[in-house]
Amino acid sequence: MTYSELAEISGYVGNFKVKIRQKPRYVDAGKCTGCGTCQDKCPSKVASEFDLGLGQRKAIYTPFPQAVPNVPVIDTRNCIHFTKGKCDACQKLCEAKAIDFEQTEQMVEVDVGTIIVTTGFDSLDPSAMTQYGYGRYDNVITGIQFERLSNASGPTGGKILLKDGSTPHSVAILHCIGSRDVNYHEYCSRVCCMYSLKFSHLIREKIPDAEIYQLYIDLRCFGKGYEEFYNRLQEEGVNFVRGKAGEITDIAESPAEEGKLVVIVEDTLVRQKRRLPVDMVVLSTALEPRADADEVARLFSISRSKDGFFLEKHPKLDPVATTTDGIFVAGCCQGPKDIPDTVAQAAAAAARVLAMINKGSIEIESAISVIDEDLCSGCKTCVSICPYTAISFDEEKKVSVINEALCKGCGTCAATCPSGAITSRHFTTEQIMAQIEGVTA
Repeated sequence: MTYSELAEISGYVGNFKVKIRQKPRYVDAGKCTGCGTCQDKCPSKVASEFDLGLGQRKAIYTPFPQAVPNVPVIDTRNCIHFTKGKCDACQKLCEAKAIDFEQTEQMVEVDVGTIIVTTGFDSLDPSAMTQYGYGRYDNVITGIQFERLSNASGPTGGKILLKDGSTPHSVAILHCIGSRDVNYHEYCSRVCCMYSLKFSHLIREKIPDAEIYQLYIDLRCFGKGYEEFYNRLQEEGVNFVRGKAGEITDIAESPAEEGKLVVIVEDTLVRQKRRLPVDMVVLSTALEPRADADEVARLFSISRSKDGFFLEKHPKLDPVATTTDGIFVAGCCQGPKDIPDTVAQAAAAAARVLAMINKGSIEIESAISVIDEDLCSGCKTCVSICPYTAISFDEEKKVSVINEALCKGCGTCAATCPSGAITSRHFTTEQIMAQIEGVTA
């Protein structure tokens, strides 16, 4: 559940006005001591979003470990107080008197000079890829689910267990589920190879006698120490099968496959079809743009690349800025990347912001559009067509006005203006002709 969300943004670099919708937590953050009594005593249990349905949480809960602020929130959809009008166990037992059922939604407006967008990514839902049986077979899980399963703070306390509570003795890890696939995402998600290898190491540590299979197209171990880690796993006895799994089935063709999940794959190194009976299958799913990426892009007036991630100003010369001055991107909202690259990009974005703050002023583009007020007919065509919302209409003068801090000189307004009142500085007909003459002379 989201307890704060961006409702509206207006203005320009150095002068953004941001409206934030703060939803009620029904817990007073100033009084709460984080003792956890309310969560322990709450009778309602629902599937945990953070544990991706593998575990349960209470109706009053801390969204995730080390949350900031480290204060629980109440899920009104499952809280008995809100659904049936009774219970109130958390309020009665809270010694700090921090539970407040009367809290209401608030709208907060803040003035900011710059914005860094770090909305992250979504993990592909492999349910649509029916050949892998996700959602049909209990022990076919995604990489993020396995991450929670093997984590010490996860639903099993870090123990790798099957749905029935037993320990798996064979695990297949499938790479590139939804990545490098013309039917889903053509791009490489970059992190899948290495976290898949990490899973093998975790399984080997916790279940030393387990049979582990890595099914890959090709391994992309490109980072510092990554190739060495790959070699280490080979020495630990992990089985590497070069081939993309075609199907996962529970139909046995031999006694060894009874009660197992069977991964059917063509091993391209030996050029033969293989059937691998395993207890658990882990799908290394693609990283993809957040579901609300289009809405966020419109809100911040930033562009998206063809793969759906936010588009940077320049992939090499300016990888953290966007075409909207004062708005920067960092992390996987700009494209798939691992933790070291995310940290580096976040540090770069923070450095750019601090540089702008310390400087105290900004330089704007010189090649921008200008409006001749004597020629402007007030038709407002330019207002609706400007991709940077740089043009507004002056009701008093009955003419359009360009905000120089927002204008990027794209020329859309100049080409559209029926009155010829808009021109682009440094791109007049005379200037362009002079350049052509200079080149051809």
